[in-house]
Amino acid sequence: MRIGFLFNHDQIHQVAHSLPIALALAERHFAGEIVVATTTAKLAAEVERLGAPLIGTRIRHEKLSLKPFSRGLAKALGGVVPAAKVLVYRDNLDFFRSLDVLVVAEKTSLLLKTRYGLKNLKIVHTRHGAGDRAIGFDKASAGFDLVLCSGPKIRDRLVAEVGLAPDAVCIVGYPKFDLIRPPAKIFPGDDPRPIVLYNPHPSPHLSSWYRDGRDILDFFLGNKDYRLIFAPHVMLFERKFVVSIDKLRLLRPGRLDERYWQSPDIRIDLGSRASTDMTYTQAADIYLGDASSQVYEFLIRPRPCLFVNSHGYAWEKNPDFAHWRAGPVIGRASQLADGLKRARESHAAVYRPIQERMVAATFDLNGKPSSQRAAEAIERFVDRSGSSSLHDEKRAS
Repeated sequence: MRIGFLFNHDQIHQVAHSLPIALALAERHFAGEIVVATTTAKLAAEVERLGAPLIGTRIRHEKLSLKPFSRGLAKALGGVVPAAKVLVYRDNLDFFRSLDVLVVAEKTSLLLKTRYGLKNLKIVHTRHGAGDRAIGFDKASAGFDLVLCSGPKIRDRLVAEVGLAPDAVCIVGYPKFDLIRPPAKIFPGDDPRPIVLYNPHPSPHLSSWYRDGRDILDFFLGNKDYRLIFAPHVMLFERKFVVSIDKLRLLRPGRLDERYWQSPDIRIDLGSRASTDMTYTQAADIYLGDASSQVYEFLIRPRPCLFVNSHGYAWEKNPDFAHWRAGPVIGRASQLADGLKRARESHAAVYRPIQERMVAATFDLNGKPSSQRAAEAIERFVDRSGSSSLHDEKRAS
C-alpha cells in the first residue's frame, strides 16, 4: 500500500492544507508507505521545514522534475501560464503509477485519470481554503474518489451543486488550523492604531486590485487612523500577467511604487511564508478584501470586515459572495473612510453574530486536531475501497 501527497504549485500556500494529514498518518503508524512529492525547490524546503523530523524517516520525500523538453517549454510559457504544473504529470507517470492513493489540494491532478488513463489510482481531494467561489464547486470535484472538507457549508454545496454522493464527502475540520500560532507583532513600537489587512484576490474578474488597489494603498499613506498590511493572494504578483481560468481573462498586476514600500504605515508582503501561514490574518484588527477565502481564516476570531465590490456584482443572493455578509460592502476606494468606520461601529451588534454563524457552518471543529480526523477518514476510505490491494493488482497486470 503506497499513499502519496503531491505538492505541485508555484507557491507554497497549499502545503499547509494537506501536509499535516501526511504527518498525522505517520504518527498513527499507518500500515503502508507514505510519500510526499514536491515539484520545486521552494515546495521541497517548505515540506521539510514543516515535516521535520518525520520527512526522511517515516515519510519518504520524492522530488519530481521535468524532462529537458518540458523544462524548455515551461520556461517559455511560464510568465503567463503554469505550464510546469501540467507537464510534471506526463514526465512522472511511473511515479504516479506506483501509488495506490494520491492526496492533493488542487484539481489539476485529475489529469492523471482523464488524460493519462490511471483509472485505478484513487485520488483524495483536501481542498485548499474554505471559500465560496463557484470554482470550488465546479464539476471537476466530482472526479475525486473522496473529498475532505472543513464543514457543512462545503459538504452541502458539493452534494447539491456537484452531485457528489454524501459518502464521498467527509467533514474533517481544517488541518491548516493545526499549525496556527499566536499573533505576531507586525509593526514596531506601541502604536495604538488598528491594523488593516488588505488581501485582494488575483482573479481579474473578482479582484479589487486592478481598479481600486493603488487608491486603497494611497488611502493608508500617512493615515493617522490606521496602519496597513498589504498581503495579497500569493499568486497576484507571481507572474507578469494573471490569467483566470473560471472566466478567461488576463490582466497585468503591474508594479508597486517605491512610496508604498517606504511608508512606515504600510507593511508589504507579496508572497513570503507569512502570507500563507495565517501570520497576518491573526495579527490584523480589520480585514479588507474581495474574494479570497482567507477571510474565513481571519474570522476564526470574529473581527470587523470590509469588502470592495469593484466589479459591481449583484452579490446579496449569490452564494459565491456569502462571505460578504461578514461586513459592509463598498464600491470604490473613495468610500474607504466611511466603510472602515461602519465596519468597526456596527461589528458587535450587527456583524459579529453573523460571523459566528458563518464560522460554525464553514468549520466543524470539535477539539480533535483536524489533521487527525482527516487521517482517520483516509484510513477508513482505504479499508472501505480495498485500496490496500490495488498496488499488488497493478503490479500483477
